[in-house]
Amino acid sequence: MNALAGKTALVTGSTSGIGLGIAKRLAAQGANIALNGFGDKDAIEAERAELESAHGITARYYGADLTKVDEIEAMMTAIESDIGVIDILVNNAGMQFVAPIDEFPVERWDMIIALNLSAAFHTTRLVLPGMKKKNWGRIINIASAHALIASPYKSAYVAAKHGIAGLTKTVALEVAEQGITANAICPGYVWTPLVEQQVPATAKARNMTEEEVINDVMLAGQPTKEFVTIEQVAAYADFLCGDDARAITGSLQSIDGGWVAR
Repeated sequence: MNALAGKTALVTGSTSGIGLGIAKRLAAQGANIALNGFGDKDAIEAERAELESAHGITARYYGADLTKVDEIEAMMTAIESDIGVIDILVNNAGMQFVAPIDEFPVERWDMIIALNLSAAFHTTRLVLPGMKKKNWGRIINIASAHALIASPYKSAYVAAKHGIAGLTKTVALEVAEQGITANAICPGYVWTPLVEQQVPATAKARNMTEEEVINDVMLAGQPTKEFVTIEQVAAYADFLCGDDARAITGSLQSIDGGWVAR
């Protein structure tokens, strides 16, 4: 019997990249999956159908805009009606924008804080009543190395990820005696399709070779000089859902090739 059989997992930002990787891993363990995110409708439907056919689970897609509270609330109600009470919440949805703080567009700041931080607050507050009734739950926030350290020109992203770190610890303390854990995974640079697409554009913009972009820009802070993989992040999320991780809560788990060890 699969370890998560009968559980329901919501993974936000799961139509591609890290989120999709986590959704696939949890589905392989028997969890029913609620997908969320943006993208090509046909591609999303293909991924949803593949989850069901490959793993014999129920998978549904919800296109809620997580910067809007009413859409989050409607999504959470729909998931409970369609699939069941959410047992596992993975807050992965996020976005980035880079600019000096005195030139940072206010609307970009507001959007990043809404998606990268406030959305996790809303999903968490809405799943906790159901988790408390079951005396079991797993909340996993996909943070970043930037939940622990800062980089210039990323004020909104760094602020949001530091906020996620604090939110994770606070939630963990509040529910520590109720069978619920809350942890944050803090990856360094992860090799995703989005990052792969950024390499040639960055090379052109900086008049560098693609190899220089990878080694001197993207991997400059990671002592291993290797990208973290989607599969590594997904495997750790899977572990945190398991019984062996029941004593791990309120933690910030670095998967960053040694970035924050400096």
